[in-house]
Amino acid sequence: MTTALLILALLVTGNVGRIYYQNAQEPELGVEQGRLQPIDKKPNNVSTQTDDAAKKVEPLAAKESPAATLSALKKAIDLYGGGEIKRATDDYLYVVFTTGKMRFHDDAEFWLDNSTQQVHFRSASRAGYSDMGLNRRRFERITELYAAQ
Repeated sequence: MTTALLILALLVTGNVGRIYYQNAQEPELGVEQGRLQPIDKKPNNVSTQTDDAAKKVEPLAAKESPAATLSALKKAIDLYGGGEIKRATDDYLYVVFTTGKMRFHDDAEFWLDNSTQQVHFRSASRAGYSDMGLNRRRFERITELYAAQ
């Protein structure tokens, strides 16, 4: 029994350590050749630029100018809460959202494609496997807040 408990404790400790390590790793993100980085096979991410229908979300329509678009996005992110803008340019935002209880980090990107007048989006959880739909719900709520600007 003692051996089983020791093995269980080691497994739990190892899993917690792995999740902590994943959560601390900031991915290399950004726009390359008109595309955000691809998302992986895990169900804890969504993107406007994926072919996977289960993970696809629709791009946002740009506002009357790039400055107005980025301003509305920043306001929507602020109203949503829990996000810290890590990188901002005249057509791109990189935001890290931190969940309330577990303090998990989700990386979100917003890229204004001036040629199509659309805002592309990508959001992925750093740690774990499933996010129970959080990234999709976050996108939907930010979409509502952005539209209201």
